[in-house]
Amino acid sequence: MNDAELNLVDHLEELRKRIIITAIVFALFFVVGFVYVIDIYKWFVRGLNVKLLVLGPSDIIWIYFTIATVVAIVGTIPILAIQIWLFVRPGLKPIERKITLTYVPALFFLFILGLAFGYLVIFPMVYKFLVNLGGNMFVTSFTVDRYFRFIMNMTIPFGILFELPVVVMFLTSLGIINPYVLSKIRKYAYFVLVIVAVVITPPDFMSDFVVTLPLLLLYEISINLSKFVYRKKLKMKANESTDDEDKITDVTQ
Repeated sequence: MNDAELNLVDHLEELRKRIIITAIVFALFFVVGFVYVIDIYKWFVRGLNVKLLVLGPSDIIWIYFTIATVVAIVGTIPILAIQIWLFVRPGLKPIERKITLTYVPALFFLFILGLAFGYLVIFPMVYKFLVNLGGNMFVTSFTVDRYFRFIMNMTIPFGILFELPVVVMFLTSLGIINPYVLSKIRKYAYFVLVIVAVVITPPDFMSDFVVTLPLLLLYEISINLSKFVYRKKLKMKANESTDDEDKITDVTQ
């Protein structure tokens, strides 16, 4: 077995280790979420004037697994971020390791912020619009399945979208993307973000505006953060080149 094959085996073994650790943490948080399902459920339905319906025994176990899974995802995100960082750390320089390590808490914070934005801003706005749309034409009642799917559809996408600045900084630090590419595709990114905002909000201008504005702002923040990381990276390379030239000069003298 040559060196290349050994390196590949080592990388795969390291990847396996990181996946196992993440899976164990996910399972632990899942158990915690499962234990506290009733308390979490009561918190989510505290503002409802009616009790949610279940259409069969499977709906009951579905809500347990759904809430426990969401808790596990939220709790596992910082651990997953750390495991990804540990996996790519050998290929980073010491200063890059310190910089990218700071992305881990930011990743978790932005995900929670995105969930909060979706639940506190988007969810009540869309929920109120849809309920009022029915007026007195229908008897309003919700199944637990449909209600919690609706909450997840209004929150989890924003949790993911709010990760954009940190993901962009991380990819820039790895040299995968740069701010010039992000600026070049700005109009296409704007178009996609506007489409996303229109799809997930009620068909009125104010709702579209409330959702579109933060998404576009996130993209612009991502570009500026990418510029900061990219310039810092170029400066580091320039300093390293200067140091190498100084060493060569000292040797020749």
